[in-house]
Amino acid sequence: MSDLRELYQQVILDHSRNPRNYKELDDANRKAEGYNPLCGDQFTLYLILDDDGRVSDIGFKGSGCAISKASASLMTTEVKGKTREEAEAMFEKFREMVTSAHDVEIDEDEMGKMAVFAGVREFPVRVKCATLAWHTLHSALEDGGQVSTE
Repeated sequence: MSDLRELYQQVILDHSRNPRNYKELDDANRKAEGYNPLCGDQFTLYLILDDDGRVSDIGFKGSGCAISKASASLMTTEVKGKTREEAEAMFEKFREMVTSAHDVEIDEDEMGKMAVFAGVREFPVRVKCATLAWHTLHSALEDGGQVSTE
């Protein structure tokens, strides 16, 4: 577990300092806002959902703590190219992982790079930071315009 904890710190810092897909998409056909009142994190998520239901491009803008920014960055890299159904399934797996009990085993192969966020379970107050971007994605996929405060 210490290897995962070290990887967690490296990934969080890297994605926070150098966020991927940190951009507005002028041609986005889905957009949602996310706000975490506990931490002050605030993001707008932009995505292009193709006619076949595939996320062809995704971006986010805003500000937040290292965990929320890193989570948004990693999320955008993971869902790009996925179908709406695949993205929703990833949302459910991620949410389940970060809200599970500390002693629940994480399938690192299934979760891929997202497994580094399993450490958030040790800090319940930070779970909303980690899940904000994911709830915002869920909102964008559902109807494309609500504000998520999860």
